[in-house]
Amino acid sequence: MTGHSLAQHFATEAYNNAWANHRLLKACLQLTDEEFAAPRTSFFPSLKGTLNHILTVDWYYLEMFERSHAGLPPHPQAWRHFEPEEPFARCVDVAREQHAADRRLISFCESLDDAKLDAAILMPRRVGGAHRDYTRRILAHLFEHQIHHRGQAHAMLSGTRVAPPQLDEFFCTAEAHLRAPDFAELGFSEAAIWGERANPPGA
Repeated sequence: MTGHSLAQHFATEAYNNAWANHRLLKACLQLTDEEFAAPRTSFFPSLKGTLNHILTVDWYYLEMFERSHAGLPPHPQAWRHFEPEEPFARCVDVAREQHAADRRLISFCESLDDAKLDAAILMPRRVGGAHRDYTRRILAHLFEHQIHHRGQAHAMLSGTRVAPPQLDEFFCTAEAHLRAPDFAELGFSEAAIWGERANPPGA
């Protein structure tokens, strides 16, 4: 991925999202099923509830992006992604499906150019039918939603026997060595994500 357009920035955010989920879920996988489901203080009062919510919301928005950009109307049962609210009881299943969703989001963002960011997105709501918005705005909303709830999961994890991982070592060039093991596990590379800016000037 080369260049410095807004669309390419969104693609970078999609890679960051996949990396952060990889680190967080890798830590959560060290918990027992009972610890994963245990009541904790947060908006969704367990790690199981919070991570399932991130996943089901990702499913919903990914479908809206993919169908809208393919010229298709919303799925007639678009709300099926939230029924049940917590589709998975075990972290291993959440992690598998979240990683697949993260790959879909990367693929979608890499298909965009700046003009496509202004494409309309049709999103059904439970009340009032479908409404129209813009790709760029809904992408920004989705990334904010993920960060918001991932932070809650990170805080809940700090109340367990498993130390929560650092989630802010993605963007700085000087911290590439700190994310290198994760990139190897994910099959990512600095050059693929950052292009000619993978290294600082003069490096």
